[in-house]
Amino acid sequence: MSETTIRFEDGAAYERGMGGWSRLAGEIFLDWLAPPTGLAWIDIGCGNGAFTELLIQCTAPREVQGIDPSEAQLRFARERPGARGAVFQQGDALDLPFEARHFDAAVMALVIFFVPEPAKGLAEMMRVVSPGGIVAAYAWDLLSGGFPFTPIMEELRAAGLNPPLPPSASISQMPALRDLWESSGLEAVETREIRVERHFADFEDFWSSSVGGSGSVGPLIKQMAPDEIERLKGKVAARLAIDSAGRVTGRGLANAITGRAPRRS
Repeated sequence: MSETTIRFEDGAAYERGMGGWSRLAGEIFLDWLAPPTGLAWIDIGCGNGAFTELLIQCTAPREVQGIDPSEAQLRFARERPGARGAVFQQGDALDLPFEARHFDAAVMALVIFFVPEPAKGLAEMMRVVSPGGIVAAYAWDLLSGGFPFTPIMEELRAAGLNPPLPPSASISQMPALRDLWESSGLEAVETREIRVERHFADFEDFWSSSVGGSGSVGPLIKQMAPDEIERLKGKVAARLAIDSAGRVTGRGLANAITGRAPRRS
């Protein structure tokens, strides 16, 4: 493996690439959760605030805190007009800087596979929510082709390059998520699949949004020679749904889960 760490240090590039996908999946996720308005939320691994913005638009919360390790991403989040009112700060999912029972709901949106110890991360989520509070997450199914950039990653592997997977990629699969939530003592655990499609004007639109900036594929492609990139693009295009007008339809599959913190005596 040529790289072992996946970093997101460019909020604008993340917005162009993953931000659109995040909103598509996030809208379905929040519609499924159907939370009441007026809750206090913590968005763990909030990145550039794409999901945080959705939380505010869709749930009318009384409080939103966003936590992420990347200050560059947080700077972008703080400038989002739709995320005004949220408080963003640098922090660690394994050591949340909040007192117990502070929130009504804790969420990880496309994040839990980045947490090196998912069980500890989930324990932190449970710690900071009140009894009966919502503890929820959704994650691209990385090992079953659910990641929107899978066509690029598979062709990179075929070319002898190894785009890194997040440290806890296996937790993205539904059985692992369910086992984690149920073994933690969370109550009323529910799951669902989230399938999304994103449409691009043409292949170049798909390509530029997918490989720009940081992450798992962009840094590897930047190391390739121009002729190698062109061959790669041709092979990726052959994997995609492209209509007669050249428009590309990309697809993603995420697994979602929710539960309620146990009511403590």
